[in-house]
Amino acid sequence: MPDRLGPPLPQPLFEKLVIVGVGLIGSSLLRVARRKGLARVLVGVDRSMDVCARVRELDLADQVYDDAAAAVVGADLVILCTPVGAIGSVAEQIGPHLSAGAIVSDVGSVKGAVVASISPHLPAGVSCVPAHPVAGTEYSGPDAGFATLFHERWCILTPLEDADPKAVDAMNAFWSAAGSKVEVMTPAHHDLVLAITSHVPHLIAYNIVGTAADLEEVTQSEVIKFSAGGFRDFTRIAASDPTMWRDIFLHNREAVLEMLGRFNEDLAALQRMIRWGDGQGLYDLFTRTREIRRSIIEQGQETTAADFGRRTSPDAGSDQ
Repeated sequence: MPDRLGPPLPQPLFEKLVIVGVGLIGSSLLRVARRKGLARVLVGVDRSMDVCARVRELDLADQVYDDAAAAVVGADLVILCTPVGAIGSVAEQIGPHLSAGAIVSDVGSVKGAVVASISPHLPAGVSCVPAHPVAGTEYSGPDAGFATLFHERWCILTPLEDADPKAVDAMNAFWSAAGSKVEVMTPAHHDLVLAITSHVPHLIAYNIVGTAADLEEVTQSEVIKFSAGGFRDFTRIAASDPTMWRDIFLHNREAVLEMLGRFNEDLAALQRMIRWGDGQGLYDLFTRTREIRRSIIEQGQETTAADFGRRTSPDAGSDQ
């Protein structure tokens, strides 16, 4: 079976790549960087000694640190893969140790708050090019990553207005080599789009699963026993990392609340259709939403496999 990622690059794009936070995304980046030869030296950083030990066991990086400040010395690309709420403090730690010409990026699902957290701590001559790979699973930790996580998935770059065009081009090349399709937009637009495509769906999933948990005692375990495909998909999404999603909702609150307001209005309209027996209205709505699903499949972001959302490959999981 051919390698979906293709052969390694003839020359590395970067000399020293530092990944701060070796969870699902961070470990996947190290794996694809190793496979594709994206950097000459790979460095993994995590404050957990257990994670550092596991990164060494898996041979994910050439160097492993529990101190981000020491790790970034001499790096020409640093990617912060920590929860959004921790990015500011990490940027403050590494700022004084960054070399001129270095690029600092991230993988967070929120961009406006990330830009505000990182920018004040970067010295002159260091470029900030935030990024969001729209890919993930409900699993976490260094063992959860895999090199093809970003294959044919979108990665959104949200460079600042005064960003160095060469730095933006370098990050575009990096993510393209990792298998992603790259789009560039402003941080504010990103946060609005992701609020409806990712953040609100996760919030709904957490809420539905929480409601089911409350009903569990009343129904004598029948909620879990008779879980249908739809509820199983909700539980898969709701199994995502709680720290990460707490930070996402707190740091993208304005866009999330705006989308929740629109959702509540549409939900009220749906309630009225059901209450008054508006079959045609329900049919029209379901037909329109069905087309959205078909469009996602046509664009290669999902398959038509009849698996009730449960894939057997390691690519399974929800986008973030």
